[in-house]
Order: sequence, then structure tokens, then C-alpha cells
Amino acid sequence: MTDIILSDDRSLLQIDRIHGWLASSYWSPGIARDLVERAIAGSHPLGAYRGDVQVGFARMITDHATFAWLADVWVDEAGRGQGLGRRMVSWFLDRPDYAALRRIGLATRDAHGVYETLGFHSLIRADRYMERLSPEAAAFARAPQ
Repeated sequence: MTDIILSDDRSLLQIDRIHGWLASSYWSPGIARDLVERAIAGSHPLGAYRGDVQVGFARMITDHATFAWLADVWVDEAGRGQGLGRRMVSWFLDRPDYAALRRIGLATRDAHGVYETLGFHSLIRADRYMERLSPEAAAFARAPQ
């Protein structure tokens, strides 16, 4: 994993690859490429690269004052289980502009252990949190996983 470089240089992002990953994910199956591009444009993206090939991606959405949302953490299948996801998340958490935030949120179905080692925990006051879903997202949320 020492041969993997992390960079938030947008010009290095391999959008076709990112779109393929996210379109195959459980949280955004079939997502349109233009939506992926808009999501990246409105957030702070991070790429992980082995040579000229992007092998990981994550992004942070934030107000730069009190809150951020960590999204789309993805590690290419060949690189999983080697700590790259944790390394990308740590990259964000170690930045002074994110370390000072009061709250960073995320959602996961299967990586609780990764995030717990970085200080995340299940919601203490889940009854206070609400969300509004588009009809498409609501249908997906109701579908068996």
C-alpha cells in the first residue's frame, strides 16, 4: 500500500472509473454519470492512485464550519482489505479544516468496523435525526438489500 498516492487534485480523477464504481455500489446503483460529475463538483474529492490507475475514491461534503458528510468511499476490489479505505478517511480527518468540525456524518451498510476505529459510532440520538428522500431514493431504501 506504500505505492499508493492520495491526492485531491481534481485533474487526476478518472471519472469513468469512479462512475463505474458508484453505479455498481449498493448506495447508488445505476447512478447517471452526469450526477456523479455534479456530486464531485460540489464536494472535496480524494483519489487514491497506484501509478496511473485510480484505485480508490472518497469525498467530503461540508459547510466548512460545523458539519461534513463523508460519502462514496470506494476501494477497487483488488485493493480491498489492505487499509486503503481507512487511509483515505484518515486523510480527511487529519486535515485541520475537517478536524475542527463539530460533526462528521456518514452512512454504511457493511464497514462499521473501519469507521469505528477512526472514532465514528452509531447515532446516539437517532430519534432526533430525520431525512427527506426523493421518490427514487425512497423506493431504493424500501427494496430488500
